Amino acid sequence: MTQRSKGSSVRIKTPPTVSERAQRLLKMLVEHYLHDGAPVGSKTIAEQSMIKISSATVRSVMADLEEKGLVVSPHTSAGKIPTEQGLRFFVDSLISIEPPNRTAEVKLQNSLYQESSPSEMIQSASKVLADISSLVGLVTTPRPGQVALRQIQFLRLAKNKVLAIIVVNEREVQNRVIFTEQTYSEVDLNQAANYINSEFAGMSLVNIRNQVVQSMKEDQEQVNQLMQVALEVASKSFETDNELEHDCIVTGERNLFDKVKSATEIQAILDAFQSKSSIVDLLDRCIDSDGTQLFIGTETGYAQLDDYALISTQYRVDGEIAGAIGVIGPTCMPYQKMIPLVEVTAMHLGRALKQSQS
Repeated sequence: MTQRSKGSSVRIKTPPTVSERAQRLLKMLVEHYLHDGAPVGSKTIAEQSMIKISSATVRSVMADLEEKGLVVSPHTSAGKIPTEQGLRFFVDSLISIEPPNRTAEVKLQNSLYQESSPSEMIQSASKVLADISSLVGLVTTPRPGQVALRQIQFLRLAKNKVLAIIVVNEREVQNRVIFTEQTYSEVDLNQAANYINSEFAGMSLVNIRNQVVQSMKEDQEQVNQLMQVALEVASKSFETDNELEHDCIVTGERNLFDKVKSATEIQAILDAFQSKSSIVDLLDRCIDSDGTQLFIGTETGYAQLDDYALISTQYRVDGEIAGAIGVIGPTCMPYQKMIPLVEVTAMHLGRALKQSQS
């Protein structure tokens, strides 16, 4: 995916000075545009404004806003639409967040709390978010550094072939077939598993792997037979996190098909979702920041996402950041509705994941 230097994820660097009256009219214009997706005329704003104002005055204010780079006139219409900078000014300074939709929240609860495993909950959160928003739902799985070992068990399959059964994050089970340099008995493997569980249970797989590698570099004469077995099978089991790698669950791509202008745009956005690297990068930036993050158009840093916006926030389990959740859609999405939807979904996903661990 074509990537530019990453822009600001939250605010424009130098917000223009806009009068109170101009802010009111800009807010009206943006809200109309987000609702209808079409240019807004001065007459419409004048007729629906809460202040007494003529169409001529509205046109004058809009001309000033256009000079400031906040609105623009599409060549096919006399009306105005907000620019990317205008949308950023709106979400930073003018937006009126709507309370979470109760019906949507009930649907979230019914979906998330019925799932039995964390992976199913994450899948469900992405799907229900896409269904409710009619956009694309995104949820990252925990980073490898956030995946903690609960228990490990080894089963001898053949002479130098061992099955490692790894339980992480309370209930997630991963099976890995490893090939050892030496042949170990069931007794050797059981003792090795007991040692690993006593020494490393509760630690992240990344930290376990680092400690095992460091131990293997130490003087082998200082390492007893039990530790030699344990270190070899542990190093083989944790040498890669492919099965547990940081990923992003993407649901609802088809929701964008009727919102794009050409087959080329459809292919570009599908490529972005298929590679996932750009999406994971954006969501990781959210994980590393505080609060809800918005990327509008070119702020994403990826050319294929220039016509799209992403809203994301962290989800937490027992107070600890576990991942990020969000929606992606056209820049004319209803931000005032999508922001609380993403936030309430994050809250319920975190609660459901915590409940699954108890």
